[in-house]
Amino acid sequence: MRKRFFGLLSITILLSTLLLVGCGSKKETIIVGTEAGFAPYEYMKGNEVVGVDMDIAKAIADHLGKELEIRNMDFDGALLAVQNGTVDFVAAGVSVDEERALVMDFSIDYVDSTEVVVVNKDNPTVASIDDLDGKIIGVQQGNIADFWVEENVEAKEIKRYTKFAQAAEDLKNGKIDCIVMDQFPAEDMVATNPELTILDGVLFEDKYAIAVKKGNKELLDEINKVIEKLKDEGKIDEFMANHTK
Repeated sequence: MRKRFFGLLSITILLSTLLLVGCGSKKETIIVGTEAGFAPYEYMKGNEVVGVDMDIAKAIADHLGKELEIRNMDFDGALLAVQNGTVDFVAAGVSVDEERALVMDFSIDYVDSTEVVVVNKDNPTVASIDDLDGKIIGVQQGNIADFWVEENVEAKEIKRYTKFAQAAEDLKNGKIDCIVMDQFPAEDMVATNPELTILDGVLFEDKYAIAVKKGNKELLDEINKVIEKLKDEGKIDEFMANHTK
């Protein structure tokens, strides 16, 4: 009887130990918010969200020893989510401006962006990048191009989209005159929509950074370490090359 009791006790202790080891070996999760309609920075490949920003996000998670969870949402929703702590950081081609810096903190920049104008190839109603006044202009809602157009152009109307794919369809159907957007996503859009083309010239240049909740200095410092290392090693250029083939 005593032998059986000690045998059962040993099994119980062993099972408890295995459970504790199992729990301890599970990685903590870190959550990134993004909007997967902005290739090559973030886009869908099958059911997976991939892109330059997701490669950077994975490097951040690996550096912290955590499992990366990607939450795909509207751009504005992602920025709101990082402010209220629903996600740990946002990697979504986020530009830094004074208004955003009041409600969230930003990493060092990791890539330069160039803003261009996309028009209908066969029926362009915008002659050049200087011909935006009086036009119906498509932008992504909350994107830096949205703010730039509002402040610098006397547009007939600014149509704000949550997805660039919607803007592309409206441009092809003559519902808007042009789209103002980042060069690389514009090149991707034109490649898949031959009815569209990019006008010569650059509207303005910008930089992208990672956004974190206001005051989260501990995470921000670690993110900056990762970005510095990726830049020094030329990894971000590699990421870009991998997603712009």
